[in-house]
Amino acid sequence: MTLITALDFTLPLTNPVIIFSLVLFIILFAPILLNRIKIPHIIGLIIAGVIVGPYGFNLLLRDSSIVLFGTVGLLYIMFLAGLEIDLVEFNKNKFRSLLFGLFTFCLPMILGTIGGYYILGYSMTTSILFASMMASHTLLAYPIASRYGINTDPSVTITIGGTMITDILALLVLAVIVGMSQGEIGSSFWLNLSISMIVFAFIIIFIFPLIARWFFKHYEDSIGQYIFVLAMVFLGGFLAEAAGIEAIVGAFITGLALNKFIPHNSALMNRIGFVGNAIFIPFFLVGVGMLVNVKVLFSSLGGLKVGAVMIAVVILGKIGAAWFTQKSFKLSKDQRRMIGGLSMAQAAATLATVLVGYNVILGEAPDGTPIRLLNEDILNGSILTILVTCTVSSLIVEKASKRIADAELTANTEESTEDKDKVLICFDEPDTVSDLVDLALMMNTRKEAPERFALHVVEEQNDDESKRKESEKMMKTALEQAAGSDTVITPIIRYDQSVSKGILFTIKEHLITDIIIGVTQSGSKKSQIGITTDQILGHTEQTVFVHHSVQPFNTLARIVVVVNKHAEWEEGFNHWVSKVLTISKESGLPLTIYCNSTIKDTLESINHASAKPLTINFENWEDWDDFLILSRELQPNDLFIVVISRPGYSSYHAKLAKTSYYLNKYFAKFSYILLYPQQKITYSKLTDLHHEEGTILDVFTEGRKVAEKTSNLIGNLFRKDGAKQEDNQPKDSDK
Repeated sequence: MTLITALDFTLPLTNPVIIFSLVLFIILFAPILLNRIKIPHIIGLIIAGVIVGPYGFNLLLRDSSIVLFGTVGLLYIMFLAGLEIDLVEFNKNKFRSLLFGLFTFCLPMILGTIGGYYILGYSMTTSILFASMMASHTLLAYPIASRYGINTDPSVTITIGGTMITDILALLVLAVIVGMSQGEIGSSFWLNLSISMIVFAFIIIFIFPLIARWFFKHYEDSIGQYIFVLAMVFLGGFLAEAAGIEAIVGAFITGLALNKFIPHNSALMNRIGFVGNAIFIPFFLVGVGMLVNVKVLFSSLGGLKVGAVMIAVVILGKIGAAWFTQKSFKLSKDQRRMIGGLSMAQAAATLATVLVGYNVILGEAPDGTPIRLLNEDILNGSILTILVTCTVSSLIVEKASKRIADAELTANTEESTEDKDKVLICFDEPDTVSDLVDLALMMNTRKEAPERFALHVVEEQNDDESKRKESEKMMKTALEQAAGSDTVITPIIRYDQSVSKGILFTIKEHLITDIIIGVTQSGSKKSQIGITTDQILGHTEQTVFVHHSVQPFNTLARIVVVVNKHAEWEEGFNHWVSKVLTISKESGLPLTIYCNSTIKDTLESINHASAKPLTINFENWEDWDDFLILSRELQPNDLFIVVISRPGYSSYHAKLAKTSYYLNKYFAKFSYILLYPQQKITYSKLTDLHHEEGTILDVFTEGRKVAEKTSNLIGNLFRKDGAKQEDNQPKDSDK
């Protein structure tokens, strides 16, 4: 009893344990209760902040801890918007974003200035600053769109890009008006502002990526990577404030700068989103609710009048901008609602503007009261506007998100008639586990959700306790990495006479469509998987990816693909093309393809037929004799993908035989993938896996080499010029 009575339960609460516990229960139960009546939980968190705040039941003060967590949450929203945006779609829609940004800035500015000057009777300077509060907006409802998985929809991408433009313009208006009111506007003001913004943009856009690539290359600790990302976000926010603009702009641009280093399917992305949506963003929403003073709002007609004007300007201006954007780019009605809903919420820049303007004293009235640039009625009206617009924004975005997501699901269901892909990841050494799992995660989008299997084969003659522990350790690493990105991998530890037998029988048992094999080099010694690759290729028709990694996937800068001529004749051509395009999309890496004109035309038709085509750079490539020249074209952070063929098929020719040798000797410093397309087996039945496969495969391989040499010799005898005949022309039966 003594311990209980010693606790302080006086209001407002001051015990940090009780305060944090109360906020966590609010974050927990608000969504649960409101989901029953189909109201977005964002509204519930704001209302909960009103109830427990200093103007409600006074359970909590909006002290420094609430402000700190709320600031983190606000920056988190803007950072996630920049981080989760599809850079390919963002580049395609940059003109649309620019136009929408001008629409959503100019319309509220015009309406707000008219309302402030003619309806509320403010001076022109105050009216312009008043209008800038409504020209900006906060992506408060973005987590709703992200939860529905439509954050790559053009309407969301356009709104995010427009947010950066309108917020920067609105905050520039704030800086200019405040400077004018204090007599600081001059040539030096504009010079300092321009230089500081250029330096700020240069550091984040060019220096931050260099730092991020170096860090991710040298440190793989998951906790360290998360702390690094969080530190970069706040450093970007600080640099923005130092440049004279709000921290939210710095957080957003930091998200864009780090976008390509944090793939959407990665475990790091999952951690970033989880912590933000679970803790920081809800704290911000509760903190916004704690600002609302319901008593003052309804006791002052001036505050209600200002709030009514602001709400009308925001709704008309943002919906009008969305309507103009829809008509300009022929978007759907749901996309128009999404743009209007996302851009309607007023919070961050509005609060910043009203607090700064409220603290600017222009003089004193005859009774001694200070004359402020933005008076108390505007302050109270702003709080009412924040509450109403955040509520309306959440309702609109929730409804639009559901309709857009349902439409995408219906379209995907109608287009997808094939069986679901099944990917097998074959591990041999612990060092390759992380890189192979990364590749598997990049090969499919989260919406497709293919089945993934992780396999390690233990040879029966090497079955001992150390091998078993090593297998369990590799599987644990793979499962933890997959779980970090909300991906399920089925682990398989198999005991068999040989590695190749174990892999081949697993492929048959689970109907695998894609096989990922790791290969490492330690001097001249190959790993066991490297030795058995040829044996696996000879007995499978599935697509095989032989991956050699020298650096983490998220530190790569470009994908370079070289395609063997006549590759379009192979049965699995479309399948591997879709996989490579998906890897490029999911990783955000630009794609360069070396191929001949025929393959280029085919690839372009496949790319343009997809829902979101990529921008691909094509380079003409004809002669495989020039393969080594590509080593001079590659850059240190490139992923090199070589598309070749198994021996004996339509697109195979003798020059491909040394590809593996060239890669091991001249391309060892690069990350590369040797890609074998799906091909029907034509000669694997000549061998029997139940026999001693090593000897039979050797005999078979040597016999095939002799047959190839004999064919080339006979062909050369019948050529008039005596030149060496290429054996890459397919027979009629092969076609």
